[in-house]
Amino acid sequence: MSSHHAQLPLSRRGFLITSGGAAAALALTSSPAKAAPAGGRRPFGRFGSPSARLTPQTLYVDPGGRGDHTTVKDAVTAATGSGWTLVLAPGTYRETVAVDVTRTEATWIGASEDPADVVIVYDNAAGTAKPGGGTYGTTGSATTTVQADGFTARWITFANDWLRADHPEITGTQAVAIKVQGDRSAFHHCRFLGHQDTLYADSIALTSFARQYFAHCYAEGDVDFVFGRATAVYENCHFRTLNRTDLAAAPYGFVFAPSTAGANPRGYLVSRSRVSSEAPDTFYKLARPWVPSSDTTAKPSLTVRDTWLGSGIDAVAPYTNMSDAFPWQSQRFAEYRNTGPGAKVTVPENRPQLTREQAESATREDYLGDWHPWKETC
Repeated sequence: MSSHHAQLPLSRRGFLITSGGAAAALALTSSPAKAAPAGGRRPFGRFGSPSARLTPQTLYVDPGGRGDHTTVKDAVTAATGSGWTLVLAPGTYRETVAVDVTRTEATWIGASEDPADVVIVYDNAAGTAKPGGGTYGTTGSATTTVQADGFTARWITFANDWLRADHPEITGTQAVAIKVQGDRSAFHHCRFLGHQDTLYADSIALTSFARQYFAHCYAEGDVDFVFGRATAVYENCHFRTLNRTDLAAAPYGFVFAPSTAGANPRGYLVSRSRVSSEAPDTFYKLARPWVPSSDTTAKPSLTVRDTWLGSGIDAVAPYTNMSDAFPWQSQRFAEYRNTGPGAKVTVPENRPQLTREQAESATREDYLGDWHPWKETC
């Protein structure tokens, strides 16, 4: 995409250090993972161990060597086919990971049941040079890519700790923490840390209406940091906009940038959540529509309901265009019963509201259909 914490007051890199428990979250080291501080004799908590497996298709990952594998990538490689569970011991896993379409119904569990303890992080940006030539691009920058259907994650942090200030020579500043393309993808109590394009909730193809669910999750960033064409429901989530020192004036960025296919009746639904900011008041827009060059028929869809919007959101003009050729007013943006200083309706034409009748169809059940995003193994 084009460039243009009150409760969690730290920048992404500082957040990784303080909550991950190790400066290794920042170190560019040849080792793919750093173990958590020694102490616990049960790195996999209540989820078994290699000698007492949760299920026959459970693999244990521990950078300290107490599991089946020391890296997530190696465990994914070993878990061929469908229905595998990976239990991740506390640690910082500095690596890129891809779950291809053949590895369906996978489950990843952070063993400590605290997402701050299990961090999967890397630092590629769209403009980062690839070893074989060229650059990674937005999709290629992703630390974690999930293409398979039926993926579930709990208590894991997905991060990209690339920083603009470290690479002034790079103009492609998109740096994805995770790209999710599969249908029936669920994330519970996870964190998504980055700056531009942090959480890429997408689909495998223009004609694929992938359903995704995010519950009790935290996402932070600045430019379009929750974006893509998935049918995605965000419930009880916290979105936090970051401060910036490289810009002299607002806007610093945009929380949501959906790119919903025109044929898809449902895009992003944000419900019972909150949007906070460490930036000055009104320096962020709530959303802008992304109509990519690969799909100029896209009709971005976003509904934000029953959500608290902090003072970082520009209440007078919360939406703006990414391209004047596709004005936000022509897209499918709406709100319902939001609260907080960023939700104040001062210019009604800038805050499209659902009617009560319309809101009855803006629910998790309507968006996800016959899929119930919970698994007993989690």
